[in-house]
Formats: sequence, C-alpha cells, structure tokens
Amino acid sequence: MGMPWEDEYGYAQSVKVGDTIHLSGQLSHNDSGEIIAPAPIDANGKVTDFSNMGAQMEQAYANCAKLLAQYGLTMESVVQEVIYVLDMDAAFKVAGPVRKKAFGSQKPAVASTILVTPRLAFPSQLIEISMMAVA
Repeated sequence: MGMPWEDEYGYAQSVKVGDTIHLSGQLSHNDSGEIIAPAPIDANGKVTDFSNMGAQMEQAYANCAKLLAQYGLTMESVVQEVIYVLDMDAAFKVAGPVRKKAFGSQKPAVASTILVTPRLAFPSQLIEISMMAVA
C-alpha cells in the first residue's frame, strides 16, 4: 500500500512466508496515510472521546482486506488476528457488527486476541489490527 512510514520506520505492510501471509498492524488510514475518523485529542495529546472506534475499526479491516487482495486472498483466508485498542469498552460496543461485516459471516472463524495498550503510533489512533492468513 506504500505508506510513508514504511521507509521511515523500516518495515513491510505484509510479508509472505511459504503459504502464510503476515500483515503488519493496520490502522484507519486512507491511501495517503491520513487517519480516517481521527479521535479528538486534548492539548496533552490524550484522546478525549472514543466514539470513532467503529469507523476506525471498519477502515482498519478494509486496509487488511486490501493487503490480502494483493495476494489473491480474502478475509476468509485469515486464521489469526490481534487487535490493539486504547479503550476496551469502546471496542466491545462495536466489534461484533464490524467484525461480522468485515469477515462476511455471522461468526468469523478466526483466532482473535484483543489487548488494551496505553498508546498507538498516532495520537488520534484508537485501534490497530495485525493478521495472519493462509493461502
């Protein structure tokens, strides 16, 4: 997807090893690297409202799907995900419907871990999702 921070940080958005695709953490960025539905932050850089969690989660999953498509895969190929959030309650409020929409089924068959972290890469970022898929 060619994000500006790939060269700055020194990593790949995705890597294929054998039949396994590893996706680096995806956030709610557009093709230009701008955060979609950024969370409002105060003067100290702290998030003041987590209500954009759903919109950010949807975009993060869309970015995962876009990367998988580069390998001819869909979200059905995903076997594991790790979700990092700033607020667990905000994530749980939206995760069910957003995940069902992203995976295209009522019950996604994916090993999933969700963790709370004190901070993500960008101050207005609420969520990051990494995945592993099998071709």
